[in-house]
Amino acid sequence: MKHLGNVLYVTTPEAFLSLDGENIVIKKEDEQGANTSTRLPLHNLENIVCFTWQGVSPALMGACADRNIGLIFLTPNGRFQGRVTGRVKGNVLLRKKQFEWSEKEAQSIPIAQSFLLGKISNCRKVLERAIRDHAMLVNVEALTGASNFLKETLKAIPHCKSTADLMGFEGAAAKIYFGVFDHLILHQRDDFFFKERNRRPPLDNMNALLSFLYTLLTNESASALETVGLDPYIGFLHRDRPGRPSLALDLMEELRPVLVDRLALSLVNRKQINGKGFTQKESGGVLMDDDTRKAVLVAWQERKKEELMHPYLKEKIPFGLLPHVQAMLLARHLRGDLDAYPPFFWN
Repeated sequence: MKHLGNVLYVTTPEAFLSLDGENIVIKKEDEQGANTSTRLPLHNLENIVCFTWQGVSPALMGACADRNIGLIFLTPNGRFQGRVTGRVKGNVLLRKKQFEWSEKEAQSIPIAQSFLLGKISNCRKVLERAIRDHAMLVNVEALTGASNFLKETLKAIPHCKSTADLMGFEGAAAKIYFGVFDHLILHQRDDFFFKERNRRPPLDNMNALLSFLYTLLTNESASALETVGLDPYIGFLHRDRPGRPSLALDLMEELRPVLVDRLALSLVNRKQINGKGFTQKESGGVLMDDDTRKAVLVAWQERKKEELMHPYLKEKIPFGLLPHVQAMLLARHLRGDLDAYPPFFWN
């Protein structure tokens, strides 16, 4: 089993990263204009995520590529810019099978169905847990109604014959789920109200938080797929589009409720972040400040270390390995080792 590696998040926009031997050197100017630097060993990193404008030296890019360390660039506000990866991994026959199956509905539809079954089931679990744990604080009737709708949608998914049908049910389920999401916000409701899911740009604090975390999960899903030899841009549910990591978006669907939605709600309900850490621009878009972003990243890393019993493998793994495990199971299915792709169902 793969081990959960360290992730370096560089959140200072003015920082520049370079290589010195086997170490990363992070250089930046302090408030007085003097240059300061930090050195970190390269060998124990799995990914480097840069929220910077200055960039990274070619030598460090090459070292990351040689060592299969993911190098991801985001704007200081969390918008994805690009990824640097090393040599293509895995068996070329696996990728050819992926390309072939993505073009044939007989093979792609069952995989797409599995992604959606996992997503909708896990969304329903989020609602059911809120009813169980906070019955005195939430609108039980509204959450129960949404849960029942999702339950009926789960019954319809296996009968879908096309991607268009699946996306139709996915859209309806998402609308119902996010339609009651505001009921899950128990504290700081004035600062973190939720009316609907919006993005590009997010128009309120909760959407800004969700979008930031979804970006992190997308990149980790893409890295996991590349690690097992799959192409993150060739999907089964999300159709191909230039520049869109469709398979990474497929994979993260079933993981979003567990890894992102629950974490976002915990950060707000436990008052680990507050409304003062968000600013609305003249265009209407909402941005997180640096301190809030750092707090979210710390919580994200801590969440990834928590363990759960994987329902298919029947062994304990850290939450942070879920993208890798699901990518590995998908690769096994494509190779013919598994009769079907087993989605992740949160218990």
